[in-house]
Amino acid sequence: MSVVSADVLPGGALAVQEQDAAELGPRARLWPSLVAVYRAQLSRARVARIPLLFVATFQSVGIMILMRGVVDGGGEARAVVAGSAVLVVAFVALNLLAQYFGQLRASGGLDHYATLPVPPAAVVLGAAGAYASFTVPGTVVTAVFGCLLFGLPMTHLWVLAAVIPLAGAALAGLGAALGLLAPRPEFATLLGQLGMSAALLLGVLPAERMPEAVRLVRDLLPSTYGVEAFARTFGESPDWAFVLGDLAVCAGVGVISLAVATWAYRRAAVR
Repeated sequence: MSVVSADVLPGGALAVQEQDAAELGPRARLWPSLVAVYRAQLSRARVARIPLLFVATFQSVGIMILMRGVVDGGGEARAVVAGSAVLVVAFVALNLLAQYFGQLRASGGLDHYATLPVPPAAVVLGAAGAYASFTVPGTVVTAVFGCLLFGLPMTHLWVLAAVIPLAGAALAGLGAALGLLAPRPEFATLLGQLGMSAALLLGVLPAERMPEAVRLVRDLLPSTYGVEAFARTFGESPDWAFVLGDLAVCAGVGVISLAVATWAYRRAAVR
């Protein structure tokens, strides 16, 4: 019996070992990785969900009560209720997510994810989805309370099933990008709070009372189109073409903002 070196055999033992190694470490796919990150982030954020929901909801309800003394009804009341409901989403998806990614970058938490076989998009989408999930109860409670306070119909509240994820995706992508691009966590917190303040002032206040220059700035804010889509449904005969158009803009901005956040994650992870 003769012994032949594996190096001289075509497709020898070395090639077999490389093939086995490749089979042992398959490349992670996006969807399973996204679900895993979402569940992990959901369990971590679950500890703070009660204070989070209370603060976000109480803030929006308080704003509506204050505006009740200024706004009687009509289109202005619709804007106040819709803006206050979407503000719950902005508080979590924009403000808190910017703080989270800013702290994650400063503490070296991105290095942990960089060692895992998880696509960058899964990290961003999973964290954004987990934080946005906590906005659903508060948004619904705010919308119902606002309808009762201003005497608006609740027939089309089901449209929140589209407004919450689409507006949440647009704002969450923006919040994640701010947190990842900020040089220090303090700047990430500041940018997140400024973004939430913009969503408050430009989303809750009726557009008819704003100067033309401020209206142009309002049109640049992603949450504006979620507010407009929700506010249109309070009419007696909503124009669903405009509602779908506003939701489509939210979806488009959401894709762009999440793509920017993914790029910002890759940029921050390699530094």
